[in-house]
Amino acid sequence: MLHVTGQKMTDRLRNWLRTGIILVLLAQAGQVGLALAQSNTYRVPGVVIAHSYARTGIYLGSPSLVILGDGTLAMSHDTFGPNSKANAEEVFNSHDGGRSWSKVATVGDQYYSSLFVHRGALYLLGTSKLLGVAVIRRSADGGKTWSDARDAGSGVLATDGKYFSSALPVVTARGRLWKAIEVIDHAGIIVKMMSADVNGDLLNASSWTFSNGLTPDKNWLDGKFGGWLEGNAVAMPSGAVVDVLRVYYNFLPEKAAIVSSSDDGSHISFDPEHGFVDLPGGGKKFTIRYDPSTKLYWSLTNAVLPGSYNGNNLERARNTLALVSSTDLRNWKVRRVVLHNDDADKHGFQYVDWVFDKHDIAAVVRTAFDDDDGGAHSQHDSNFITFLRVPNFASN
Repeated sequence: MLHVTGQKMTDRLRNWLRTGIILVLLAQAGQVGLALAQSNTYRVPGVVIAHSYARTGIYLGSPSLVILGDGTLAMSHDTFGPNSKANAEEVFNSHDGGRSWSKVATVGDQYYSSLFVHRGALYLLGTSKLLGVAVIRRSADGGKTWSDARDAGSGVLATDGKYFSSALPVVTARGRLWKAIEVIDHAGIIVKMMSADVNGDLLNASSWTFSNGLTPDKNWLDGKFGGWLEGNAVAMPSGAVVDVLRVYYNFLPEKAAIVSSSDDGSHISFDPEHGFVDLPGGGKKFTIRYDPSTKLYWSLTNAVLPGSYNGNNLERARNTLALVSSTDLRNWKVRRVVLHNDDADKHGFQYVDWVFDKHDIAAVVRTAFDDDDGGAHSQHDSNFITFLRVPNFASN
């Protein structure tokens, strides 16, 4: 059962919940339908897109969301866990603003992927499998059928390492498409940026530039740096592109890291003295997008707020989903709490990908929640993929 009150919550958190979760549910009732419309019998917040019982050992992850040119919502997700093959993306469409969803494709040998639209075509950009090669595929029919990534001329972009990513933004700036990506190495997670000319053949490896790699240093943050991963390519109003990464740092305030890129994408750099910033929820995966109408950067994060979490592992504090914004990527403000559950062990609203949809934010969520078989294995091992809206996101 979703909690919107609790003795351990501060008054401020209660107020955030009143303006957050209640508005979300009202918006779904009026605009996208309560989750019951999609066979949601578990009181899961949002519209259930996919569900997998914990006992299967297959958990649901890495949701990605885009809006197609005709208004169709397209989303994808992968699976993980002891019984997952970790090598396929499931693709769904919604033609009614998110009220209902239908599965349209299973894309094999594709993983850790981001959906994006470019010149009328839909693309999946990620890896070929868990810790695999970098690959891209294209669909001309809204995600029903996909190109086959066979070689460097048809979508295999890089084979020189164990590539890693998640459902993170592909952005356009200075005539190029950009995506942050990482490589797993004996020295840790190596950060890179990949980019391509907007006029290039995106299925051809020669169209893409991969930057140099940045190696982490355990001595950063006074020796409390635990690693970085799942970076966001963010296009700034100036046209410059940066990579904003989640940071393992088990202290408050949580941190993110900002990596700079050259204009052509060939070189990235990081200044550990000034590159770390305070970001609520920065220790978990997040998506950042810039909104020119408000002139703000926005994100939905697993912020750790007063009274919201009583554990000692901030990386697994995923029971609160907060809407945050910033004018400069360095100073962040919590705008409202969107979702919260007092139980942080088996409830999580995480790995959110989202898009601006007029005055709303439309989002897909990797959700750990109650079902009729004991619920999720843990807050991390999610048993649902859900859709929700944050209505009038800029209203407070």
